[in-house]
Amino acid sequence: MADTETSSAASTGTRADADPAVAGGDDAARGVLGVSRGAANPSDSGKTDTPGHADDAGHADDAGNADGPARGTARARARGGDFRQRLLDGLAEEIAQGSYRTSTVAGIVRRAQTSRRTFYQYFTDRDQCFLVLMTEATAEMIRQVSSAVDRRAPWPDQVRAAVEAWFRYAEAEPAIIHSWIRDVPALGEKSRQLQRMQLEGFIGLAQGLGREAARHGGRPRVSRESATILVGGLRELVATTVEDGRSVAGMTEAAVQAALALLVSD
Repeated sequence: MADTETSSAASTGTRADADPAVAGGDDAARGVLGVSRGAANPSDSGKTDTPGHADDAGHADDAGNADGPARGTARARARGGDFRQRLLDGLAEEIAQGSYRTSTVAGIVRRAQTSRRTFYQYFTDRDQCFLVLMTEATAEMIRQVSSAVDRRAPWPDQVRAAVEAWFRYAEAEPAIIHSWIRDVPALGEKSRQLQRMQLEGFIGLAQGLGREAARHGGRPRVSRESATILVGGLRELVATTVEDGRSVAGMTEAAVQAALALLVSD
């Protein structure tokens, strides 16, 4: 089957209000597969697929599942005529109610109220759909962390705000964030670029905040090595907390203190 996602997902661009200090990190996360959250897909125009398509195998009555365990990301997305977005929502719900490993194309299209035919117009396979979803999740997480930080605040307060925003996102999306940490690497070579771009996005964010704080009179210096250690540590803390069935929010203060010890120095 021809790879149609390359052209279908090529909606790019940056936020009009993007912070120049962190735009590089944000763009890196979003640019892996050329997608941006909520962007209209140029190839959606003219699509006439309907929820009752025969390929849905009679599962059109499952549309209401957005009120189930899936939270945050899936609920925040529009569920209109954007079939690509609905398919991404469907996969997010599959992950939230089970896991990526147990998800199926049949389950995705059932939740999206569309057809297998439409799925393969946008994605070559389930893995590609997953990589696009994780790219968007990364971009959204970076956006939330970036917007939570007051650039005029003292550097320790900025570090606290950034880590707290990271953990708020993880608390709202435990299944998605766990899949982002554990399932993406499991895809092997096909996910290598995404893994590297995820890391670069967060490193760029941390270093961008540090540079801006330094310009405003502070003395923060965020080395690449420190940012890498911080990102890796936060990811593993979130993953093990979710796996142990504990509250991610309950780990926030420990994460803040670790980040302060690493990034706030004389």
